[in-house]
Amino acid sequence: MIDTRKLQTRLAVPVDGVAGVGTYKALFRKCGASAERARDLATAAARWFPDYGVIESELRLAHLLAQMMHETQGFFYTEEEWGPTAAQRGYEGRSDLGNSQPGDGLRYKGRGPFQLTGRGNYRIFGRRIGIDLESNPTIAAVPSIGLHIALEYWADRKLNALADRDDLDAITRRINGGTNGLADRRAHLVKVASWLL
Repeated sequence: MIDTRKLQTRLAVPVDGVAGVGTYKALFRKCGASAERARDLATAAARWFPDYGVIESELRLAHLLAQMMHETQGFFYTEEEWGPTAAQRGYEGRSDLGNSQPGDGLRYKGRGPFQLTGRGNYRIFGRRIGIDLESNPTIAAVPSIGLHIALEYWADRKLNALADRDDLDAITRRINGGTNGLADRRAHLVKVASWLL
C-alpha cells in the first residue's frame, strides 16, 4: 500500500494517513489538472483506486499517472482535438477499432485519460462500467467517468503486473499500440516517482 502520510507531506496537505479526495485532488493538481478537473478526478480516484489495486504500490500509481499525463498533456485535454489529421482520417473504417459506420472516426475519437478510441472500445468498456458509451460517446470525456474507464482499461490490459516490473515500454505498447511519446512518458514517470517513492 502506498505510504499515504509521506505522499501527503510531499503534497503539503493535512497528514492524516487517509488517501481521500483531498489528497488525490492535490495529487492531480500537481500533475497539471485544473482545480475543477482535479476535484472531479479525485472524487473518482477515492472511489475507484482501491478497487483496481493501483494504490497497492507507489510504482503502480506512478506508472498510471505518468501514462495519463502524457495522453492528456497534464490532464489538460479530456478529448482528442480533431483536425482531422491524416492519422485521424485513418480511423474511418478501421475494423480493429470497431469503426463500421461512416463518421465513427470522429464520433469515437480519443477521450478520457487514456484517450479511448473506436466504437468497439466504447462498446466494450462502456459495458464494463455500466454506461452506454456507444450511444453516448461524449460522456467518456467527463473526468470522473473517463478515469473509471481508464482504470478498467488498465485492469483489462493487466498493467499492474507490468508496473510492478517497472516495464514502461510494455505498458506504453498496451496503452498506445506502440511506443509513441516514450521519452515524454518516461519524464513524467521520473517526476511522479519523485513525489511517491
